[in-house]
Amino acid sequence: MPSGPAFLFDLDGTLIDSVYQHVLAWREALESVGIELSVWRIHRRMGMSGGLFVNALLRETGRDLKPEQAAQIRRVHGEAYARQVSQVRPLPGARELLAYLTQAGVPWAIGTSGRMESAKPNLDLFLAGAERLGVPIDESIVVGDSVWDLLAARRARAIGVGLLSGGYGEEELERAGAYRVYQDPADLLNHLDEVGVRLGSTSP
Repeated sequence: MPSGPAFLFDLDGTLIDSVYQHVLAWREALESVGIELSVWRIHRRMGMSGGLFVNALLRETGRDLKPEQAAQIRRVHGEAYARQVSQVRPLPGARELLAYLTQAGVPWAIGTSGRMESAKPNLDLFLAGAERLGVPIDESIVVGDSVWDLLAARRARAIGVGLLSGGYGEEELERAGAYRVYQDPADLLNHLDEVGVRLGSTSP
């Protein structure tokens, strides 16, 4: 028997330190079609899937995009992020957390689109992750760094756990439905018993 619930992880800002590389890549992509936005405005939308992200920013700026411009934004973002990807590192404790869960027999999956221009999950990817693991979504814990991850968790009826490593504040994550909020994967690893993982001989 697993020693705890299944874990469904977001990738960017949750397991890898890539949020700000994505923000700068989005800024470059938007500027390529003449949309100038402050970095903080872009960051506030980080965590949305790529399509929702672009739509939300267009609504904010009152702009309409032709399909070819939307395609250009996605393409330039992918190219800009690719130039920075060598700077991306795992967040503190990410490797150790996944290794510990594996050793303890706790199922886990990473929910990401896998596309360079949009490595943020949506509700369907969390549902697919739970199905792939063969566990009910309402017996799973979604771990994410953005309010969008936690809203998706709530819609899926999963337990949401927030990490501060993506730049959102503790209160914001709690308002979006986080059951617990930790600093980063290392902090979560040190508090796994608080989210239902029975700690045995494989102590963190």
